[in-house]
Amino acid sequence: MTKWKGKSRGTVLGLKSYVLIIKTFGLNAAYFVLLFVVSYFIIFSFNSTKSTWYFFKKRIKYSSLSAAIQVYISYFTFGKIQLDRLAIASGLKHKYTFEFDGIQHIRELLKKKKGGILLTAHIGNFNLAEHFFADRNIFVNLVLTDLEHKQIKNYFESVSGKSRIRIIVMKDDFTHIFKINEALKNNELLVFAADRYLENTKTYTHSFLGKPVQFPVGPFKLAARNSIPVLFVHIMRERNFHYHLYARSMDAQENSAKEILKAYLKNLGNMAKKYPHQWYNYYDYWNDFK
Repeated sequence: MTKWKGKSRGTVLGLKSYVLIIKTFGLNAAYFVLLFVVSYFIIFSFNSTKSTWYFFKKRIKYSSLSAAIQVYISYFTFGKIQLDRLAIASGLKHKYTFEFDGIQHIRELLKKKKGGILLTAHIGNFNLAEHFFADRNIFVNLVLTDLEHKQIKNYFESVSGKSRIRIIVMKDDFTHIFKINEALKNNELLVFAADRYLENTKTYTHSFLGKPVQFPVGPFKLAARNSIPVLFVHIMRERNFHYHLYARSMDAQENSAKEILKAYLKNLGNMAKKYPHQWYNYYDYWNDFK
């Protein structure tokens, strides 16, 4: 996998513009503007467009022409998900419905009093997790290696208020380890997006959707070494302003880091095939450019 740089696209000005459109003209007007914004990114984000085309062509097995069309749909879907987040934060939550599919797995996990690890990925919209967990008195900590753009995160908070999902930022001095251990001690959940790694981190290599990819060792070793219960969790956008949270138990033959990774990739591969337009690793994930 070509190294991910640890940043995501977007500007505060763009977010402010969309909030203004949503509040003045409504959400559908913002979606309409997005149709033209997508065309801009397809042309001027060539590497992202190329890698997304390869994803549909080589991993999902579309024809060349169909893959090109899917790129546009993928960008548009990504934009809609970001607008949904802004709309919900701006007071339009009533327009959406939320389905918690697998809440029983969360409850069973918490009964073990060992905390738990939720493995997710850059697919769908896990940014909406608080709308599923907060009302159920479930404490969630999002463990980040991606600081993204702090300005954008601060702006989202200025619109919606501070998120009730706590953030644990992984630091070079390893102080985050104390926060992780404290959360587990308090029977809380840790969430890792385990599909990307940063430079100078240890990785495992495993086949994913037909080609070897590197994945960060940390979340899988943490779960295996401490026998922490693991679930796979994704929040996916569906029709009619509906969001579907999937929580699935781990089906691994043994409690080892590599077996957990293998089970994770099986689950993630199924989600990517079911919701291909919500796969948001917009870079040369499989080294297809070579």
